[in-house]
Amino acid sequence: MAKLTDFTISKVRVKLLETFLGNPEEMYYIRELTRKIDEEINAVRRELLHMTKCGMVREDHRGNRVYYTFNRGYLFHKELMSMVAKTTGLGAALAGAAPKLGHLKFVMISGRFARHMPRAKDTVDLLLVGDIIMPQLTELVREVEAAGGREINYTVMTEAELTYRKTHNDPFIGRILEGSRVMIVGDEEDLVA
Repeated sequence: MAKLTDFTISKVRVKLLETFLGNPEEMYYIRELTRKIDEEINAVRRELLHMTKCGMVREDHRGNRVYYTFNRGYLFHKELMSMVAKTTGLGAALAGAAPKLGHLKFVMISGRFARHMPRAKDTVDLLLVGDIIMPQLTELVREVEAAGGREINYTVMTEAELTYRKTHNDPFIGRILEGSRVMIVGDEEDLVA
């Protein structure tokens, strides 16, 4: 059963969560994880045992190896995915560069992008609302695309444009707001209101 005590975490568990949730489709065996996160094998074993016991991680026995993958049915899966999306990759880059990007009212990453799923038709991976300094944003997006090896489809608009599009039932904005999202800047309720 999932409990809040599951989140009393060590640096090894943080690295494991970032690895599992940063590549949710991947399965890892213990030595692979040890190399990937650069930690001692006993510390990795101990954390995997705890994560398996509380239901965060699933084991899959194949031949003489045990593979581990994050359990999507885990009670706090969505919340952990959101935390990892905010603190790694695009989310971390946006949070760190926010003051240089202008006045940001809302910044959201689509839930599909955060979960490494294919982009839905006619939507975006990243929505920024406010008075944005475009050269800074373009440079940041290029850097994150190069580091992550994925194209980022983004849209920028002013607060007035967002309000206008929402009041006129713009289908593009409607599809963005209907989907799941990870808020980097701003309140989610204010965005969809």
